[in-house]
Amino acid sequence: SQVFGGGGNANAPYTHDFVELMNRGASPVSLAGKAIQYAAAGSNFNGATAVALPAVTLAPGQYFLVQLSSNGNVGSALPTPDLVTSGMTALALSASQGKVALVDAAAPLDACGSALTPCSTAAFTDLVGYGVASQSETSATPTLSNTTAAIRLGGGCLDTGDNGADFAIGSPLPRTTASALAPCSAPADAGSDVANDAGADAT
Repeated sequence: SQVFGGGGNANAPYTHDFVELMNRGASPVSLAGKAIQYAAAGSNFNGATAVALPAVTLAPGQYFLVQLSSNGNVGSALPTPDLVTSGMTALALSASQGKVALVDAAAPLDACGSALTPCSTAAFTDLVGYGVASQSETSATPTLSNTTAAIRLGGGCLDTGDNGADFAIGSPLPRTTASALAPCSAPADAGSDVANDAGADAT
């Protein structure tokens, strides 16, 4: 439902990069067995960098905030994250262009995602390409910056399978499991899925 890669950069509003997930469906969804991955705009994904998600169940309309890397001490701390990554799992997102996927933790994306070797759409649950990403859902979102995030429209509910149409670019607004629930009255695609553009979407 949201991706921000400017954490700690000059003029950044927050100290850390983050990915926000959301349950767009009408039934509770567990994050157990799922993971998020990041790859640079033109690069392949590396299966070794998948960040496994905890066995947390999200209610319909509930958000989940994953804190990633920081490039400095600029900005405010994120609202208390639901998952704080560190070391190799503290993925450093590009502030402007890249791609984030929600995947099966047991079968992460590996050696695919570039223009020459795109990943099969069956290999991920959700994918968000931003900027000049080599792979996205239909079209990538516009380029981000140190001060902007890709934010899924409809409070996280809109998923037509086109990143360029489903996301707006604006000031980051990180939401957590403690945030008010925002159930989707009529998800654009059927089923109980976690939307963060990374159905469960990444980010």
